Amino acid sequence: MSRKTRISMYAALAACTIFTIASVEGSDANAQPGENQQISEERLTEEVVPVFVENEVVQPLPEEKVEAPLDIAAPSLSALVARIPDRETLSPEMECLAGAVYFESRGEPLAGQLAVAQVVINRAESNLFPESYCGVVFQRAQFSFVRGGTMPRIRRNSAAWKRAKAVARIAHEALWESEAADSLYFHAKYVKPSWSRKKQARATIDTHIFYR
Repeated sequence: MSRKTRISMYAALAACTIFTIASVEGSDANAQPGENQQISEERLTEEVVPVFVENEVVQPLPEEKVEAPLDIAAPSLSALVARIPDRETLSPEMECLAGAVYFESRGEPLAGQLAVAQVVINRAESNLFPESYCGVVFQRAQFSFVRGGTMPRIRRNSAAWKRAKAVARIAHEALWESEAADSLYFHAKYVKPSWSRKKQARATIDTHIFYR
């Protein structure tokens, strides 16, 4: 074998060896990422995967405004009504209670208005009627002023409405004892409903008779 031939053979053998080593290194790069690829994937993981908090996260709710109970002493119901702070806006329940007083008895003396409010409250506390003031007032065929499930328009700038609101709050907070006591029914004296014969009369106040 000539010297030239031997040199060519050695060169070919060396080239083959380098190609084999390069192939093996390339194969390893696909199976196991290098250092730079690991860093890239770690950063991607930190950005994509959310971090969960073990402790319970509580979102504070806004505090509900609760009107403080009244503590007012007065020598008479009339004086007590005059001392009740006027509220322009009422809760839906108090609106229903005051509305019943306004429409059923605004022409009655204060004792009669308080008695009407007491009947609504007594009904709401009885298992014979709905359990809310609005449920009682809007119960079908119970209060004549309710038409089509709605209450007529109230003259909100009138003295009668101001009194009705005060009377409703007095009854709601039991600030004055009503002559109606535990009454659940009432009617005007100029009518004689058949159901009244089966009830026990509790009080007669001006033009209304109250029954249990």
